[in-house]
Amino acid sequence: MKKYFFSIIICFISIHLFAQNEDSVFIRRVANEILSNGKAYDNLRDLTKNVGARLAGSPGMVKAEKWGLRVMKESGADKAWLQECMVPHWVRGGQDKAEALYSGSSKKSLYVAALGNSIGSGGKAVSADVIEVTSFNDLESKKDQVKGKIVFYNYHFNPTFVQTFQSYGDAVRYRSAGASRASKYGAVAVIVRSMSHSTDNFPHTGGMNYDTAYPKIPAVAIGLQDADWLNAQLQKSQVKVSLTTYARFLPDTIGHNVIGELTGSEFPNEYITVGGHLDSWDLAEGAHDDGAGVTQTMEILRAFKALGYTPKHSIRFVLFSNEENGLRGGIKYAEEAKAKNEKQIFGLESDAGGFTPRSFSMGGSVAQLEKARSWIPLFLPYGVYQINRGGGGADVSPLTRALGTPTGELSPDSQRYFDYHHAANDVFENVNKRELELGAINMAAFIYLVDKYGL
Repeated sequence: MKKYFFSIIICFISIHLFAQNEDSVFIRRVANEILSNGKAYDNLRDLTKNVGARLAGSPGMVKAEKWGLRVMKESGADKAWLQECMVPHWVRGGQDKAEALYSGSSKKSLYVAALGNSIGSGGKAVSADVIEVTSFNDLESKKDQVKGKIVFYNYHFNPTFVQTFQSYGDAVRYRSAGASRASKYGAVAVIVRSMSHSTDNFPHTGGMNYDTAYPKIPAVAIGLQDADWLNAQLQKSQVKVSLTTYARFLPDTIGHNVIGELTGSEFPNEYITVGGHLDSWDLAEGAHDDGAGVTQTMEILRAFKALGYTPKHSIRFVLFSNEENGLRGGIKYAEEAKAKNEKQIFGLESDAGGFTPRSFSMGGSVAQLEKARSWIPLFLPYGVYQINRGGGGADVSPLTRALGTPTGELSPDSQRYFDYHHAANDVFENVNKRELELGAINMAAFIYLVDKYGL
């Protein structure tokens, strides 16, 4: 009996090792194809240089959607289409300006950028003394001094967080809610230290929200060097800033998710979704955020087709609309999937830059997470060494809320991401070809394994 039992165990292990070897061989073929014949880097160059900035509602958005549909077809989609959704249409409206008056008659221009979704100053300068606060608690302690002033939120990215998304999560509240918190006490505008560990002076825009209980006031991000200058100057004397912005909302307009599909051979009505968001802020080319995720998504499609891979399940490759200031594309995709009673078995996104892949984050049950973790040896040759408990990217997260779909996200090395995030230096030249391709390889491997084994 023991001998029989032992034989069964040996047989099981042998089958498992054979399967892993078969999988490693296929993933190696995917890697060789992407590293030798990849189009992601060329597609990223085309997107950033020939389309450029593509904020929701802008002419760049329309151009990007046409570009995405064309490249999706060229990459080999069995079918490709545009999924309509209404998107917000916020415009910067002009060149944001800030000038500091200090030490009597001295003047200094400050490098600022209106925050996304903010209102402008009406084309007229808002001029007022600046009051600096280092936190919301500090604001509360100075609330009686705020009326008629410009509040300067000088909250630094926490340098002790090795995972820089922790720093972002900690600091972003001042960008998103700082204007209304200051307006509550009579502030006329806010200046927010950029969300970055960087050492340069690029201001980083990004979405903010107003609490409708308080007056809406202009809000800008300031470059880190100028933030440090303003802080130092305020230690010596009062500083007055003259701030001019032109931002406003136009009526909502029509945007689109760009969707390509490889039809499943066994389960054509069950879907695996993989994607990135096509929109970017208006200040830059959106190379890391999220041109990288967009071109990695289509590279997976191209590589699968080049290798003649026929998936069991239908795989959807989605370039989502309006992640930056509304998430309308991700919400629409999930709403339509729910309305059609689609079985969405997994959603994966790349929206953390085109840097060297390190890990994945993943939601779902404990059993699903552990199953995915059993595949880590297959990822190790390509740089991914762990799968962490977490959620998916912003665009696939509505699938979890609407359908309970487990979702995940590629997690590249994060140390440089916030040097470029939402800033004018998020350009093609700051993306490394090999790092971009390695991200696509690991994403392709994850999709392949989910398609073959399920979760």
